[in-house]
Amino acid sequence: MLEISAQQVWLVPGATDMRKSIDSLAAIVTYVVQKDPLSRQVFVFCSKDKSKLKILWWDLNGFWLLYKRLEKGGFHWPDGDAAASLYVTSRQLRWLLDGLSIEQRLAHKPLAVTVAA
Repeated sequence: MLEISAQQVWLVPGATDMRKSIDSLAAIVTYVVQKDPLSRQVFVFCSKDKSKLKILWWDLNGFWLLYKRLEKGGFHWPDGDAAASLYVTSRQLRWLLDGLSIEQRLAHKPLAVTVAA
């Protein structure tokens, strides 16, 4: 299984034409989202009917373009303008890919543990 190691994950709200290629998606990242597509950040795009996702990720010497199509149902995708990209954690991305909302109110909150010396 591919392990995406990214500093940050960005959802690009609204609908994206899933016919777009790597170069077109990288242009959206550059000119609309105003981020660097070569930054090893992950950029996630969704179709109008919310049944398809594309993930664009730069990995050392080339782009990965991952594509997922649901046979039934849709992703819990945020509405809005692509320019208003949304930062999410890798945990929230996994929730989204599993068909859940990125706002899991019942999820355990991360706990910072300090060790007494």
